[in-house]
Amino acid sequence: MAAGGGELPRQQLGRLSALSVYRRAAGAGRLERRRRRGTPLPAGGKRAKARPRRRGAGSGGPEPEAPPLSAAAPPSRVEPAKERPRSGGPEPEAPPRPPPSASAPPSRVERAKARPKSSGRGGGGPEPEAPPRPPLSAAEPPRRLQRAKAPARGPAAERQGGPAASPGGPWPAGEGGGVVGLLRRLGRLEDSRQRAAELFRWLVAPVAPGKFLGQHWERAPLLVQRGDPGYYAGLFSTDDLDAAVRSGEVHFGTHLDVTSYADGVRETHNPSGRALPAVVWDFYQNGCSLRLLSPQTFSTTVWQFLSILQEHFGSMAGANTYLTPPGTQGFAPHYDDIEAFVLQLEGKKRWRVYRPRTDAEVLPQFSSANLTQAELGEPMLETVLEAGDLLYFPRGFIHQGDCLPDAHSLHITVSSYQRNSWGDLLEKLLPAALQMALEEDVEYRQGLPMDYLRYMGVANSEAVDARRTAFMEKVQSLIKKLVNYAPIDAAVDQRAKSFLHDCLPPVLTQSEKSQSVYGFPARWQDGGPRDVDILVTKDTEVRLLRHGIVRLCNEEAGVMLYYTTENSRMYHKEEPKFLEIDPEYTDSIEFLLSSYPNHIRVDSLPCETLEDKISLATLLFEKGILTTKKPLVQV
Repeated sequence: MAAGGGELPRQQLGRLSALSVYRRAAGAGRLERRRRRGTPLPAGGKRAKARPRRRGAGSGGPEPEAPPLSAAAPPSRVEPAKERPRSGGPEPEAPPRPPPSASAPPSRVERAKARPKSSGRGGGGPEPEAPPRPPLSAAEPPRRLQRAKAPARGPAAERQGGPAASPGGPWPAGEGGGVVGLLRRLGRLEDSRQRAAELFRWLVAPVAPGKFLGQHWERAPLLVQRGDPGYYAGLFSTDDLDAAVRSGEVHFGTHLDVTSYADGVRETHNPSGRALPAVVWDFYQNGCSLRLLSPQTFSTTVWQFLSILQEHFGSMAGANTYLTPPGTQGFAPHYDDIEAFVLQLEGKKRWRVYRPRTDAEVLPQFSSANLTQAELGEPMLETVLEAGDLLYFPRGFIHQGDCLPDAHSLHITVSSYQRNSWGDLLEKLLPAALQMALEEDVEYRQGLPMDYLRYMGVANSEAVDARRTAFMEKVQSLIKKLVNYAPIDAAVDQRAKSFLHDCLPPVLTQSEKSQSVYGFPARWQDGGPRDVDILVTKDTEVRLLRHGIVRLCNEEAGVMLYYTTENSRMYHKEEPKFLEIDPEYTDSIEFLLSSYPNHIRVDSLPCETLEDKISLATLLFEKGILTTKKPLVQV
C-alpha cells in the first residue's frame, strides 16, 4: 500500500518516482500540516522530587557525549570578499529545470511532470526558507543591493570582508581549523560564558559583536562574504545528512520535510513512516528540497555548537538544515518569528530580503503564511551566498532563496529569540502582579460604581461626562499602582525555567567528563561492581559544570533547582528536570554560581553542618551539575 491512500497497480510502480507515487497516493490537494515551531510546550510535568541525602547514590539520566576529536582540519581564515558586479535592468525569467540525465533509470519521471500543483504552507522548525525564482541567467552576475537606504529601525545590510583574528587570540599549533578545531579550542576556556561569547564572535566575524548588536540585531540584515569556503568545515555536510538518513532514525514529518515551490505553489510531499535513502534521494533527484529538522539530534558537532551558543543568547538556539537541488527552490517567500543566521555550508544560493511591510510586521510574535511575489515589492538586499558566507536577518524581514542552475545548496539556519520579548515577559508578570494586588490591597477589591454601565462602553465613548473622566482616571491609577506588586524577579525566574527546559544538554570535553559523574569509573568487574562509591570529602574542590545549567526558583510548592544536564537532544522529549531542595541550601547554590568558574572546597559551602555540605555536593555531583578539580577515583 502506498502511504496515505489506495494501492497502485504493480506495473505502474516500476515507472514512478517517489514524488509521483506520493502525489498519486496522497493527492495533489494535500496541504502541509507542519509549520515552524510555535509556542513551546508547557513546562509543567512530573516532579523529580529529591532532597540532599546523607549517602551517595548512583547517577541518573543519559550521559552527555564528549566532543568529537577528529583529525585536525586545515586552518580556516577570513579573506576579503571580492566585489561582485551588479546587473541592471529587469531580471530574466526563470530558466527551465534541467531534465534528468541520460543515465537516470527509467523509473525516474521528468521534473516538469513531478512539480506539485497544490498550495501549502511553510513547514516546521525555526526557519523555513524559500523562493519563487526570477533567477539569474548563466551569463549574468548576481545582483546585490549594497548599502541601500536604511529601514526605519536601523541601517541596511552591508557587505563585510577582510581578515579577522581568531576568537580569543592565538591558539596552540596543531589544533586544526574549521568548526571541529574551533570547538576544541573553545573547550580550553574555563568559563562557559567566555566560550559562548567567543563562539558568537566567530559567528559574525569580522564584524565586532558590539557593532552587530548596535547596528543589526533586531534592526537590519547583515551580509558577510568571507571568501573562505572552509570557514564552516566540519559543522554539517551532505555526507552527514546521508548518514542520518541511513541510520534508520529519520522519519518524514518528524525529522525530515520534503518540499517544493514552483509556479507560485508551495507543497510538502512527506510520506508517512521512516525516511529510507532510496525514497529520500529520489525526491531530491526530482527537484525537491530536503529540510532536516533539529540536526543536533543526529550530529554531535551541531549539538555542541548550539549548546554553547544558547548560553550567549540566553534563549533557545535551534537549527534546521536545507539541501536544495540546482535550479530549484523549496519554500515560498515569508517572514519568521526568530532571529535567523544563515550559514552557507556547500554550493551557493541566491537570497532576496525585503523590509517589513508594516509596523505590525516589525519583530512579529508569529511567522507569516506563504506570500506571493506581488506582495513583496523590491528587495532591500539581493546576493548569492557561497560556502563560508553568512546572512543574518531579524524576525519580520521577508526572505526567499533559490538555487542557481549550476550548483546545489546546503545551508544551516541557526535561530534564536522566539517569543523572547518584553511582551512575553509581561504575559507572565502582569497576571501575577494583579493576583498579588488583589490579595494585598483592598482598593483592587472595592466594587465598581453601580451606574458605570450607563456612561462607560463603546456606545458612550464620545460622551462628555465627568463620571467617565473619573472612571478613566481610576483605572489609570490602579494600573500605575500595579507595578508596586509586580514580582519581577519571580517572573524572570519563570522565563529562565522555560529556557532551561528548551536548552540542549551540555557536551562535555574529555577533561570535564573525567571530572564528572559521566566519567566515574563504576563498573562490573571480576564478578562484582567496582569503584561504585562517590566519596566527596570536605577537601574536595568542586564547581558548576557550566554557569547556565541551573536556576533557582521559589515556587508555591517549595524551592526548586532546575537544571539541564539530563535534557534530551530532541526538543522537549523530557519533562523539565528539577530538584526540590530545602531553603537552607539556597545560599550554597548561590555561592556556587557566584564562585564560577573557580573551584571551591566543599567545606566552604554555607551549610550548617559538614554533613549537609557533603550531602549537597554529592547530590549535585550525581546529577552532573558539579565537577571536581581532580577525578574522585584514579583509574
